[in-house]
Amino acid sequence: MENKKLVENAINTIRFLSTDAINKANSGHPGLPMGTAAIAYTIWKKHMNHNPNNPNWINRDRFILSGGHGSMLLYSLLYLSGYGLTLDDIKEFRQIGSKTPGHPEYGHTVGVEVTTGPLGQGFATGIGMAMAERFLAGRFNQNDSKIIDHYIYGIVTDGDLMEGVSSEAASLAGHQKLGKLIYFYDDNKISIDGSTDLAFTEDRGKRFEAYGWHVQYVDDGNDIDAIDKAIINAKSDERPSLIICKTIIGFGLPTKQGTSKAHGEPPGVEEVRAAKEAMGWDPDKDFYVDPEVLDYWRELKSKGDDVEEEWNKKYLIYKDKYPEYGIEFERILEGKLPENWDAGIEYFPADEKGLASRVSSGKALNMIAKNLPDLIQGSADLHPSNKTWIDGSEAATNENPAGRNIHYGVREHAMGAAANGLALYPGVISACSTFFVFSDYLRPVIRVSALSGYSTIWVFTHDSIGVGEDGPTHQPVEHLASLRCIPNLVTIRPADANETIEAWKIAVERNDGPTALVLSRQNLPTLDRNVYSDVKMVKKGAYVLADVGDEEPEMILLATGSEVDLIVKAAEILASKGKSVRIVSMPSWELFNNQSDEYKDSVLPKTISKRLAVEAGVSFGWNKWVGDQGKTITLDRFGESGPANQVFEKFGFTVENVVEKALSL
Repeated sequence: MENKKLVENAINTIRFLSTDAINKANSGHPGLPMGTAAIAYTIWKKHMNHNPNNPNWINRDRFILSGGHGSMLLYSLLYLSGYGLTLDDIKEFRQIGSKTPGHPEYGHTVGVEVTTGPLGQGFATGIGMAMAERFLAGRFNQNDSKIIDHYIYGIVTDGDLMEGVSSEAASLAGHQKLGKLIYFYDDNKISIDGSTDLAFTEDRGKRFEAYGWHVQYVDDGNDIDAIDKAIINAKSDERPSLIICKTIIGFGLPTKQGTSKAHGEPPGVEEVRAAKEAMGWDPDKDFYVDPEVLDYWRELKSKGDDVEEEWNKKYLIYKDKYPEYGIEFERILEGKLPENWDAGIEYFPADEKGLASRVSSGKALNMIAKNLPDLIQGSADLHPSNKTWIDGSEAATNENPAGRNIHYGVREHAMGAAANGLALYPGVISACSTFFVFSDYLRPVIRVSALSGYSTIWVFTHDSIGVGEDGPTHQPVEHLASLRCIPNLVTIRPADANETIEAWKIAVERNDGPTALVLSRQNLPTLDRNVYSDVKMVKKGAYVLADVGDEEPEMILLATGSEVDLIVKAAEILASKGKSVRIVSMPSWELFNNQSDEYKDSVLPKTISKRLAVEAGVSFGWNKWVGDQGKTITLDRFGESGPANQVFEKFGFTVENVVEKALSL
């Protein structure tokens, strides 16, 4: 029979570790940890299959704290369960260099499954995690053996459900019948401004029922038995589950519970003393963990070993019965790409007409996908335009879990979050696509992917005023500069079909951060590599295509993407006028910036100050590469509707204008 006093103490330990850490830091959010401690206890102790001794066990259940501001709840759970955090780490909450930052960061703290904090992100990323679980199950499970079979649990907040991304993601999850998803809604009726009645009065349960979710209600968020029964019911339903729990924000804080003051203010020493006294806790002890309570929590380590060992036994039988699947499964666990994954790639011959880089991207994607079963992609209702469909594979659905093509619908933000969730799993290389101008709708998730080191591949087509008739609403001009500002994001704008192949290879091989591929709608001539440098130099970020003229170069022409053809043709004319010109293709500022000073100087010698950069976007940032004496042909205004060739001509993106500007240097 369960020791109720021990359980009560185990839950209160979460509460008071959290408040003590927040008070010591004089910063943090006590409301969520105090209010949801019993929910978290029930999930972690009664239902989650996980192993603190092996946080990377592939078949573990995942836990998402979508309300990342309540991070002390998660840190308390990780410490108590034995994930490697120490009591000193708890005491260093929100301090520089600590393992317990203000919001949970994936890759920084062991046991944190996903970066959360920006509200709605955890909720929506979990949708991708559920898709990844289903995809790997469809790929590896056999009728008599399920080696991938786990749940994604989460605690979500009012703020999460108010954010638009959660609406997009919930709609998608319901449509996809992602039954391994179980979210608890911390329904405490309080937001920062005050009561949620100020701005949030719809019936959330009916809303999620309309999305196709299984919805349950728990009247008391401290009722462990009711929470337990709700989880059991959720597991028996094929739909994603939302369990709406009535909670009290800051539960136990005598003057602040149930008020907005409990959300994001340190409770104060006297408030916590009073709470401890009321709950039978020694008010003079801070960061106190009863040894019996710690032993009780640490039982999860031995339980986790047992659960994983049972799985290991099943896996050995599986591997013996299905050896080819076993070999492939162990490859993905090691984080390796298949041998010769790029063996089927064929480069394109020189062609003045060429291909739009969105078209060559689609061809590259399919050449790679044949030998890379890990690759899965989706589009925001733009597969025919983005050219991202993986041929020979079906759409991913509940009936076809191994499908490698995802119909995200017009839900760019949720698509990006889901793509991040997919990227969190071994054996999944996650790509998603839309028009480049709509990268604005994706910026929060791109930023999170870069901050967290998710290897998501962002495919953006229709990359400039070359969109033409659709006009300035669909013509991205500031977007390249915007992406280049994001640390740890590699942005590549290839100049032709073969640079596009190399861009895909770079993106697939990158395992420490995201890559954005920026692709044209219009055709780009395919360069003759017998004349110009080896296309594999794309990995350097910028490289010398050719030096044209009889003497050492006196000027440098730089460009990216579709504008590389302009500088190639302009250089030929300049050479006929007696000028010696260096042509530099610069598909990725980030990759180039990471090269040695010696290499960078070899491409852009300091001795050559006459430099002209050409790019159909804003000039922001180009000064770094052209210097004070250089010039740019760029576009520091919005575009205009009209045939693409006429729009380019109007804004000076012509060979003649490049020649004129170069001669004026």
